[in-house]
Formats: sequence, C-alpha cells, structure tokens
Amino acid sequence: MNFDTPASSSLFSSPGAGGMDSAFGSGTPALGGAGGSMTAQDSAELQEFLAMEQEKARMRLQIQAMTDLCWDKCMGQPSSKLESKTEACMDNCAQRFVDVSLLITQRFATMLQRQANM
Repeated sequence: MNFDTPASSSLFSSPGAGGMDSAFGSGTPALGGAGGSMTAQDSAELQEFLAMEQEKARMRLQIQAMTDLCWDKCMGQPSSKLESKTEACMDNCAQRFVDVSLLITQRFATMLQRQANM
C-alpha cells in the first residue's frame, strides 16, 4: 500500500458509494476483502500516513493561529497596498510566534524528559 500517490484516495472512498463510510463497510476490497485484514506492512504504512496527516492538520492550525494573531495586531485599515510598517510588523510577529512556539515545545520536551527520569 502506498499512501503517497493520488490513487491512494480510493482507499477511503469509492466513487458514488457515499465516500469514507462506504470504504469501511464489510467486504470492502480497499481494506483487504471480506475479512478486512491488513498486512503488518500495510498497517505500519497506514499509521505513518495518519501520523503525517495529523501533523499537517496541526501545522495548519498553528498557521491559522499565527495569522489571526498577527493580523489583529498589525493590520489597521486594509488597503490596496501593504505599508512597509505593516509588513515589518507582520514579519516580526510571525518570527516571534515561531520563536515562542519552539520555546514552548522545547520546555515541554524537557519537562517530559525530567518526568521520565524520575
């Protein structure tokens, strides 16, 4: 099973059959036939694919949060042209957001490591 190709979208939906729900019904060839059995390799690939999709979703949420925060902080009245001070504010805001996110992630990892060593 290769989840990186466009053809992999057929794993979760069958044309004209109701989308994702129908792919998980009994006897679905997409999941290995009537038993729905998957090989260990298929299962590992599926887990990796799902982990990557979750990471993409998490990144989209982070970008949305940064956009909302920086837009509210830096944008006055929207106009047809981006002023240099607004551009500088947005750039600085985005950089600070990334810095703080990394700092929080590092501190959280340190806390988890300390708890694991106790």
